[in-house]
Amino acid sequence: MGKDRRVRTYSALEAAELCGVVNQTAINWIKAGYLKAFTTPGGQYRIYAEDLIVFLEERKMRVPAELAPAANAEVNASLVLIVDDDQDLNMVLKRILECSLPGITATQAFDGFEAGRLIAEQRPALVLLDYDLPGIDGVSLCSRIRSDPSIGKPSIISMTGLDTPDVRESLLAAGADDYFSKPLDFEGLIRRTGELLTVRATKAGA
Repeated sequence: MGKDRRVRTYSALEAAELCGVVNQTAINWIKAGYLKAFTTPGGQYRIYAEDLIVFLEERKMRVPAELAPAANAEVNASLVLIVDDDQDLNMVLKRILECSLPGITATQAFDGFEAGRLIAEQRPALVLLDYDLPGIDGVSLCSRIRSDPSIGKPSIISMTGLDTPDVRESLLAAGADDYFSKPLDFEGLIRRTGELLTVRATKAGA
C-alpha cells in the first residue's frame, strides 16, 4: 500500500523467540504460508515486524513490547480521507466535514488504488469508504487497511448504496467501525465521524 515503511526485520529464530516457540516451529509457520517472510540471497528467512504483528494479532497472541512501536503507528488526528468515485458526493462530503468539524482537514480519493496510496503516505485518522469502488472494492480495501498496522489503524465508516444484510455483515467483518446507506444521512454521518475522532483523540491523550 504505497510507500514501504517496513524496515525492521527478524530472522526465523528471532521471530520464534518473540513468539515463545522453537526455531523449527517458526520455520514451519513460514513454509505453511501462515507467517509471511522473504528469503535472503543466502537462503535465510527474514520477517518484517509488521507481518509478524499481523500474524500474532490474527491468532490472538500477545504482541511483545519490542514490536509495540510498529503496532501503534501514529495517525494524523485531524485528517479524514473520503474515498468515493462519485466526484459530486465526494466534494459535498469534503465541504460538510470541514465546515461541521472545526480543525478537521478532508482529503479525497476517487478509487481504491489512490486511497491505498494516500492512506500509506498521509495516515488519516478516519476513512469514509465507499463500498462500490473502481479498481478495488470497499470490502477488500477495508481488509487491507485492517491488516496493515504500519498505517495506524484508522477508524473506518463505510458508505453503501447496497444496504442488505450480506453487505452489512461483510463490511463489519472486514473491519468497518460503522456504515451508512445511500442516500446518506449527512447529519448522522458527521455526528458519527466526530464521535469516532473524539474517541481516538481521548485514547491518544490518556
